Amino acid sequence: MFIQTEATPNPATLKFIPGRVVVDGSPVEFSSREAAGRSPLAEKLFDVPGVTGVFYGSDFITVTKASGEWQQLKPAILGAIMEHYMSGAPLLADGAAQGDADLDDEDEFFDEADAETVDMIKDLIETRVRPAVANDGGDITFRGFKDGIVYLNMKGACSGCPSSTATLQHGIQNLLKHFVPDVVEVRPM
Repeated sequence: MFIQTEATPNPATLKFIPGRVVVDGSPVEFSSREAAGRSPLAEKLFDVPGVTGVFYGSDFITVTKASGEWQQLKPAILGAIMEHYMSGAPLLADGAAQGDADLDDEDEFFDEADAETVDMIKDLIETRVRPAVANDGGDITFRGFKDGIVYLNMKGACSGCPSSTATLQHGIQNLLKHFVPDVVEVRPM
């Protein structure tokens, strides 16, 4: 098995590409050791000293570190990923490869009068923003819309990325304002 690695715009996050489907459906994020309990692989990755986050995309895994150098951490991370895939163990402890989409939908907030605007915003995020962000090892999901402000949740490599503010302010905000005149600002949640 050959696992490729790619740098992301976030220097604290590295993207690992195992050459197979990781999550069939929506992405899954583990931002703590406790949350990792539902995934045997995430638990192993959190055992690597310095690892503070794990994110599963469709065909990649991003790992975020708080300390240590990648050249010291990479062998242990690659070993954990390879061991997991060679064992045939399920990605998630319950056996389902289901993502976080159901959890994301529960937390959405917007006025029903804005439903049409929200549908346009969600469509733009889904078709134009998320594919580009996935290339960088992350994900962005819609959280809410109120008073012209779009609230987004940043995951994976995007979470805590130094360039995420620029991505939100200049990229996503400009895109949404161009296509949806009701949008005045985009903020992270």
